[in-house]
Amino acid sequence: MSNAVISIILGGGAGTRLYPLTRRRSKPAVPLAGKYRLVDIPISNCLNAGLNRIFVLTQYNSASLNKHIKNTYRFSNFDKAFVDILAAEQTPDNPTWYQGTADAVRQCLHHMENFEFEYVLILSGDQLYQMDFSKFIQQHKDTGADISIATIPVAAKEASDFGILKTNEQGAIVSFTEKPPQEQLPPWASEVSPEMKEAGREYLASMGIYVFSRQVLFDMLMGNPDQADFGKQVIPFAIASGYKVFSYQYEGYWTDIGNIPSFFEANIGLTDDIPLFNLYDESQTIFSRARMLPPAKISGAIERTIVADGCIILASRLERCVIGIRTRIGKGTVVTNSYIMGSDYYQTLEDLKKAQEKGLPPIGIGEACVINNAIIDKNVSIGNNVRINGGKHLADGDFEKYTVKDGIVVVKKGMVLNDGFEI
Repeated sequence: MSNAVISIILGGGAGTRLYPLTRRRSKPAVPLAGKYRLVDIPISNCLNAGLNRIFVLTQYNSASLNKHIKNTYRFSNFDKAFVDILAAEQTPDNPTWYQGTADAVRQCLHHMENFEFEYVLILSGDQLYQMDFSKFIQQHKDTGADISIATIPVAAKEASDFGILKTNEQGAIVSFTEKPPQEQLPPWASEVSPEMKEAGREYLASMGIYVFSRQVLFDMLMGNPDQADFGKQVIPFAIASGYKVFSYQYEGYWTDIGNIPSFFEANIGLTDDIPLFNLYDESQTIFSRARMLPPAKISGAIERTIVADGCIILASRLERCVIGIRTRIGKGTVVTNSYIMGSDYYQTLEDLKKAQEKGLPPIGIGEACVINNAIIDKNVSIGNNVRINGGKHLADGDFEKYTVKDGIVVVKKGMVLNDGFEI
């Protein structure tokens, strides 16, 4: 099957809803679970299904993503597998940047047309889920579909946030509505499994994951150059034009990491005793860069906390935290309900001496600090006796060193918070 499929991962736009995490990186490059990047999720889902020809389409802040992919996804010289970046480019034929999801794929078709493949799998770069794409593609083949859309059953209260699809008894999609108001929902219920029906999840939401038959994709994108977006234009047009569009129902865990609260909840949720997203399933391995880091060294009380490699932790207490690679936390510090992304490097003794001479704290978190309800981006230097207490009592705002969104304090990458700093 691998030779029949080309996978395309959409890197997204400027990622303004994930700011400041996207201040210097693209959405797919945002660190996840202390040691991965968001892009590792769709790539891993592809590799686990034997799909190993993958393009990642980017437009904004792509340098760190390029570096991560170059250092992570290396295949044998005798293998046809690849994970390649296709950055937006201005050409004589098309002087504009990507105008939407469909336009991004349209502008990159000339890079793909010389490959042999029958199907194109189109994915988002900012979703958290584990799906067996081989089953998805097999259903596409079995039904003879032109387009297949991965859908997830949702309850009425969530349905207004999604594009909702209506299917017939065969699973073919017969109509589509974008974010319908609550009063218009009842006729849009579809056939779902008994478990989903019992849970009140009867509305099929598009997950923004598609399989196109090759010629259908080329014909639709090149024949309709004014259609810039799959969800808003291409898919409704395909349904209305009589293309065979089928639903592939997925009932596992899935979340769209589109903003700071959803990103925060997805990461902190990994600390649950039985998390909804399983990092420990060997049949659904999450691949990422292999770093030669020492084991974590920990002293203090820890509850429901994930700790990545290379950390040195002397904290008094960590509770419901995700601690990223190379994190250093000093004595007497308490961190709760927070994601500490860690550091890209260790400071040498000479680096530490220079920082001390300048009156700067070392990278990491100092002594006697209290941090709650926060995201600390990479390479942040936090001194001693620093207090960060996120919560609904804080108004949203963007400041020099940090941003507050829905009560979550996000300290920006590389910032320095000197001794006694308070939020």
